[in-house]
Amino acid sequence: MNKDKYVFAQLVSFMDNFKFLRIVKKYDGDKYVKSFTCWNQLLTMMFGQLTNRESLRDLIVATEAHSGKLYHLGMGKSVTRSNLSKANEQRDYHIFEEFAYYMIDEARRKRQTEIFKLGGNVYAFDSTTIDLCLSVFEWAKFRRHKGGIKMHTLYDVEAQVPAFIHITTASVHDSKAMPHIPLEEGAYYIFDRGYNDFTNLYRIHAIGACFVIRAKNNVKYHVVSWKRRMPKGILSDSVIEFTVYKSSKVYPEKLRRVVYKDEGNGVVYTYLTNDMDSSALVIANLYKNRWSVELFFKWVKQHLKIKKFWGTSENAVRIQIYCAIITYCLVAIMQHDMKLERSVYEVLQIFGISLTDKTPLRDLFDKKNINDVNDLYGSNEPNLFNYLEPSIFSGQ
Repeated sequence: MNKDKYVFAQLVSFMDNFKFLRIVKKYDGDKYVKSFTCWNQLLTMMFGQLTNRESLRDLIVATEAHSGKLYHLGMGKSVTRSNLSKANEQRDYHIFEEFAYYMIDEARRKRQTEIFKLGGNVYAFDSTTIDLCLSVFEWAKFRRHKGGIKMHTLYDVEAQVPAFIHITTASVHDSKAMPHIPLEEGAYYIFDRGYNDFTNLYRIHAIGACFVIRAKNNVKYHVVSWKRRMPKGILSDSVIEFTVYKSSKVYPEKLRRVVYKDEGNGVVYTYLTNDMDSSALVIANLYKNRWSVELFFKWVKQHLKIKKFWGTSENAVRIQIYCAIITYCLVAIMQHDMKLERSVYEVLQIFGISLTDKTPLRDLFDKKNINDVNDLYGSNEPNLFNYLEPSIFSGQ
């Protein structure tokens, strides 16, 4: 069926074209457009993501090298620097944002598993800062002589895809993004200590969800009770109440305080949680798997283009970020649907050199044809989709 289709076209077939066109119609994205449509724009941006183009000029040079194939690749015949630049500057980024969330929902639905078996989804929330040149990106002022944006991400730890993304300038403190988190009853939310905002943590508690957060060293509390027999690695497991008036007013309920020593590096961690039932080791392992969102940030920055932007306006930057997320989710969906034994990192490396081939996807990812992509590229990149700690199943 895919014998005469380019690899890029085969990949795009895993994406719902009609859903995207309905979103485009909702925002009048193709109004007065004669040739370079929103669909052409999306595929051009994705092609640049997958082939690791460094700049807008670099992307156009790459498309010109395949000018005879552009129509069959889905990018149309009028991919020019002016067309793409104008589209990124002027077309509503909400088109790509809404489709990115559709792709996120599809990827989560297909990849959802119950690794933790806690009765709800498990999320890690964190942000990554992307530095920008203030003289070029004047709207993204961070410090006096520095610009930047933050990508606040709610990451589905079990499905290994982002569930929510909130983009702000880098000057916005991490905790200020917490009110934007879509909360679910019965879910678990994992935070680093930069999110010790007990007003927002109590909001999570009030809807019937749980949180695990690394405590700051200056938390003032009174111990109500503690457990005497604890498993290896757990130094303390107690129930506490805040003694500072402000903290006790915004969070009037009891909290659980777990102190854990990592046997691997000897570091002692202190966690606060409203989960009074799970074992202390489960709490420690939940926080340990928060690292998966950090790995996601590292992986996306290295392999999808969100560090070097192909436009300078806020609209263009947002479009590029959402196109990167769409590309990420598309590869995750394809990997799931085809039941590939390769990691997503390997899949992207193969795509990077094969998008304009006519090899069927099944043959392209056959391990008999390319035995070890990591050796081929001289990389020891960790596998994003196999990061979960196996120890999570212990300590029940």
